[in-house]
Amino acid sequence: MTRILWIDLNSSYAHSSLALPAIHAQMAGDTRFEWLKLTCTINDDTTRIVARAAGTHPDIIAASCWLFTCDKLMDILARCRALMPSAVIIIGGPECLGDNRRLLAANPFVDCALRGEGEEAFPRWLDVWDCPQRWGEADGVCHIDGSGRYIDGGTARVTRFDSLTVPEASPLFDWSKPFVQLETTRGCFNTCAFCTSGGDRPVRTTPLESVARRIDCIASHGIADIRMLDRTFNYDPARAEAMLDIFSRYAGRLRFHIELHPGLLTDRLRRRMESLPPGLLHIEAGIQSLDARVIEASRRRGDAARSVCGLRELCAMPGVVTHADLIAGLPHSTLQGLLHDVRELASYGAGEIQLETLKVLPGTVMRADAEALGLSYSPRPPYEVLMSDGMTPGDLVEAIGLSWLLDAYYNTGAWQGVTRSLITGEEGFLTSLLGHLTAAGITGTPLSLERRGILLYDFCKAHYPSHSDSVTRAWIEAGMSLKKAPAERVITRRIALPDGHRTVWGKREAGMRYCFLPDGDGSGRGTFYGYPTDRQSARPTFKAEGQLCPDSD
Repeated sequence: MTRILWIDLNSSYAHSSLALPAIHAQMAGDTRFEWLKLTCTINDDTTRIVARAAGTHPDIIAASCWLFTCDKLMDILARCRALMPSAVIIIGGPECLGDNRRLLAANPFVDCALRGEGEEAFPRWLDVWDCPQRWGEADGVCHIDGSGRYIDGGTARVTRFDSLTVPEASPLFDWSKPFVQLETTRGCFNTCAFCTSGGDRPVRTTPLESVARRIDCIASHGIADIRMLDRTFNYDPARAEAMLDIFSRYAGRLRFHIELHPGLLTDRLRRRMESLPPGLLHIEAGIQSLDARVIEASRRRGDAARSVCGLRELCAMPGVVTHADLIAGLPHSTLQGLLHDVRELASYGAGEIQLETLKVLPGTVMRADAEALGLSYSPRPPYEVLMSDGMTPGDLVEAIGLSWLLDAYYNTGAWQGVTRSLITGEEGFLTSLLGHLTAAGITGTPLSLERRGILLYDFCKAHYPSHSDSVTRAWIEAGMSLKKAPAERVITRRIALPDGHRTVWGKREAGMRYCFLPDGDGSGRGTFYGYPTDRQSARPTFKAEGQLCPDSD
């Protein structure tokens, strides 16, 4: 029996590739092969991974390779070759979508690379795995033969996507992760030049009845989050509505992460989404840029103005978290344009703003046209842009810092409200805070929630004093210590709640202990926070506004 070792290398513990179960599910009952899985992350010790691999004595070593695992995987495979010289090594995944001649020449320990979709091509290659002269019979398989000649197998494409055996049917499917990925369509109607799926048409779909069965299966395993891998959930509004009907059956049990094109948001679909229970959807809105010139240069379909309108509608939906994506370094984009886009998204009330630098990926139009577009990029994974026609290397460094700042503050619940107010109310806030934190050597480093709050408070106290009380309120409501700097104006001793108070949120309970934040105008008015005395609670459970009683300190 042939032993196949699949090195399941992921960027973190939470992530799990679908490649192995998707391929293995198509080979149910094939007794010629014994499948072994070695699961690891890029943070695991390489020597230990290789030792475990060698202990399985495989005939074939397979792995899926993508930009954030590529360097680690190649290190592992090079060592595997040294220890197991007779094993055949095959890789696939996004890293194999481009120039595989160069990939194989740079990594001679890899025997072949499969470009494209593997569910049909990989089983076909397994039929001839021990006959290299026949590898060309399997679509997508690229290799360098014994005479040094490069053989390109083209791109493998699944011909029967709607009837594939689903990955969840494989015993190698990993049910231990906090979320499951579910692919119900393959391909994309859009033509984005930076995406490996750009122009992959027609879009192929899974029947809706199959989708419903698969979600039932996932729910039965106790999974709470499903991340839809469909490139554009609403490319077909009627299908999207039908999918939402299926999702709604799981309200309170599951949360679905979907990727929407805001420019294709129809009134009917919007109304259907607004009617869904809170917490059912987490929306990723692929906006990339609010600048029409940038969108056009990126070959993204859809009117930019309509996309902005759709995004505002998504952000306004109650009970829905909308995650908006921006990309720094696209053709014609500038640092000032990027800052403008962040301020606009904050004004719309975006639940998250995710900013990434452009990755010039193998197999994309943007990689092929990089020189003409004025893009310089790293030749090593993750292929980040180093300079564009509108952004200098220094601008891109600032964009990376801005990305960190957004994650540290705007995308963190405790600080989002006050950060949004500062971004929208003070035009220079982002560059000013970023410059301050960069000069202090803080950007890019992990910081506790408390440390972030102290830094923000001290900065606002010095540069935006009218917002310092807002930081203090956020500090209190996050359950932070009332003995530290952001709470320096808070009164905690002998505070009595006045009869004429106005409740903001929560419920007043008998015996509550209170703290008071004065407004600072000498009027004696301010904000009261109540903490229950019958249980330990760092966070206040009651908030009110009113006049401080004369018998309070």
